[in-house]
Amino acid sequence: MSTNTRLVRGRFAPTPSGELHIGNAWAALLSWLQIRSLDGTFVLRMEDIDTQRARPHLASQILDDLYWLGLDWDEGPDVGGPYGPYTQSERIEYYEEALKQLEDQGCLYPCYCSRADLLAAARAPHGLSSEGPAYPGTCRLLTPDEAACKSLVKQPSLRFKVDHELLSFQDGIAGRQQFDTASGGDFIVRRADGMISYQLAVVVDDDHMHITDVLRGADLLDSVPRQLMLYRALGMHAPAFAHVPLFMGPDGKRLAKRHGGTSLAALREMGTAPEQLVGWLMWIAGLTEELVPLTAKECIPLFDMDKLPSESILITDEKLSRLHGS
Repeated sequence: MSTNTRLVRGRFAPTPSGELHIGNAWAALLSWLQIRSLDGTFVLRMEDIDTQRARPHLASQILDDLYWLGLDWDEGPDVGGPYGPYTQSERIEYYEEALKQLEDQGCLYPCYCSRADLLAAARAPHGLSSEGPAYPGTCRLLTPDEAACKSLVKQPSLRFKVDHELLSFQDGIAGRQQFDTASGGDFIVRRADGMISYQLAVVVDDDHMHITDVLRGADLLDSVPRQLMLYRALGMHAPAFAHVPLFMGPDGKRLAKRHGGTSLAALREMGTAPEQLVGWLMWIAGLTEELVPLTAKECIPLFDMDKLPSESILITDEKLSRLHGS
C-alpha cells in the first residue's frame, strides 16, 4: 500500500484521429500505473478539439481498447465526474474564458499571416521542433491602423506574445530541461477558423480537472515551455511532467501504422491476450526481467519511475515477434 499523502490526479488524453497502437498503450499503461501506484485518481479525457482530424466513431473504440487492456478510470466521458465534460469539443466555453482573460491582460495579438507566409518563414531556423519553425513576429509589429485594415479582408488567428527568457523544469524521466522561449516565437492559441490550439486547451483542461501529474510521450516534451507560459499568464499551477520515450520502428522512424500489426485492434483480431501485451510492455519498460503475461493490476506494485528508460526504444522485428508469441 502506498504511503503517499499527496492528492494525486493523473490523466490519459487520447485523440480520436486513429486507432490506438502499442505506442499509445505504452503511454496509457505507464500513466495509469503511476497514478494507481500512488493511490491517486485517474482521469480519461478525449482530446477531439481538432475537428479536422478527429473521427467521433473512434472515441468508443478507444474506450473499448483501453478497457480490454485492463485499465479503468475514476472520471471520464463514459463515467462522468465532478470536473466534466471530459470531451474537449464540449468544453469550448472554458477555452473562450481563458482567451478573454489573456486578451484583457494584453497577452495576445491578431495574426493575419497566410499559409504561404508561414511556409516562407520555414526557411528560418527551427525552434521547438514539434511546433515547426519559429514565428518571426511579423504581425506583432503591426500598428493598430494596419491591423484594422487587414481585418477587413481576413479573419485573424490569435498569437500569444512570448518574451525572451530561459525556462527550466524537472522532468520525471528526461531530467532537468531548459528552453529558450524565444526559439519558438509567438504561438497560436486560436486559429483563424476559430479552432482553439492544443496548447491552450490542454492547459485549461488540466487546471480545471486538478491534474497534478502528467505522464505522456516524449514527442510532447518541447510543448512544455509554451504550456508553462500559459499556466503562468492564466494564474494556474502547472502539473509535474514526465515524458516517456517513443517507440521507434526498425527503419528508425516513430512506430506507426506503416510498420503493420501494431494497432490494438489488429492485435485483438490476431487473438493476442491483453495480459500478453501488458507483460510485453512491462518487459520493454525494464520493469520486469522476464517476459511473462501480466494483468494491469498485477503491474501496480512493479511500477518504478526511476527504472523507466529515457532514450527512444527501438522495436525490432524480434521484439515484435516476442509480443506475438513466436
